[in-house]
Amino acid sequence: MSRVSRKAIRTTVIATAALAALGGIAIAQQDRFSVTVPDGISFSEFRGYETWQTISVSQNSNVIDVILGNPEMIAAYKSGIPGNGKPFPDGAKMVKIHWKTKKLSDTFPATVPDTLNDIDTMVRDSKRFTGPDHWGYSQFNYDTKTASFSPLGKGPNCGRACHGAAAKTDYVFTQFPVR
Repeated sequence: MSRVSRKAIRTTVIATAALAALGGIAIAQQDRFSVTVPDGISFSEFRGYETWQTISVSQNSNVIDVILGNPEMIAAYKSGIPGNGKPFPDGAKMVKIHWKTKKLSDTFPATVPDTLNDIDTMVRDSKRFTGPDHWGYSQFNYDTKTASFSPLGKGPNCGRACHGAAAKTDYVFTQFPVR
C-alpha cells in the first residue's frame, strides 16, 4: 500500500469513529424523553423546557438550582398567582434543574454549575392528578458516567409530602421575584 492510501484509510477510520461517537451522544441525549416514572410522568411531557423562562434560582450547600416555567406558569405568576389566592391553572409546568457546584477560579471565586445532578418536574392537571394539590411530580436523576437519566420513585406523587408544606401557595415553594 502506498502512503497516501494508508493516510486516506486512517483519516476515514478516524472520521467514522468521530461520527459514531457524536451519533452516540445525540442518541443518548434523545433518550431522556423516553424515560418515565413508573405509573407516573414522562420526561417527554416537558420537551422544550430548555427554552422556558427562568422563574428563580436557589442554592443548597453544593447544589445550584434553576427553576424554569412554561408560558402558562409564567402567565400565572404575572397575574398574581399564588399571592392572589387563586390556584395555578391546568397546564402550568415547572422544571428544576440541579447542578453540582464548582469554584470558577482562584482569581474569580464565583460558585458556578458543574455536573448535572437531576431534573425535577411539576405539572398541574386537575383531571389527571386528583389529590388535593392537583400537581404531578417527578424526578429524573442524571448519571454522568452513562450520560443518561433514570426515574426516581414511583407514581406522580413523589413530591407531594414535601410540597404539602407549601399548601398556602398552591403547593409551590418558588416565588417569582421582581425583575
